[in-house]
Amino acid sequence: MAKKAKTNAMRKLDAHKIPYSVLEYETADNLLDGVSVAQKINRPAEAVYKTLVTQSPDKQYYVFLVPAEKELHLKKAARTADEKKLEMIPAKELLTVTGYIKGGCSPIGMKKKFPTFAAKPVNKELKMIVSAGQIGIQIELKAEDLLDITEAKEADIL
Repeated sequence: MAKKAKTNAMRKLDAHKIPYSVLEYETADNLLDGVSVAQKINRPAEAVYKTLVTQSPDKQYYVFLVPAEKELHLKKAARTADEKKLEMIPAKELLTVTGYIKGGCSPIGMKKKFPTFAAKPVNKELKMIVSAGQIGIQIELKAEDLLDITEAKEADIL
């Protein structure tokens, strides 16, 4: 696999001198869900987090980090965000809002800073894996560093 250029997420981590590892995986089979990605990079699914972007009826955006094998509970997410209701952002709007595409959305380096929440409990001693901002590339970094750079709060959202 050819070496890929740095993504916005990697550049932001570099700028903050946060160490991370790059994990590349094959995408030709179109299996891009978090559990498949975890298998491809030989990491446990509970270490791989998907980045989910939601919106309120008045277009306030919220980012949620959820372990690959789990599902976001939208009612709990709405309570956490102090909103009456949240829904997943339409995939066609993801690029415009975040600067990333479906399957390659990183919680780091979005166009704007959105309130971000990570499913608790997060073991801050372990590493977390999230999209690097491009399909086929993940980044692995200390959980504490990921929570710091994204300003994520832990929440009961599963």
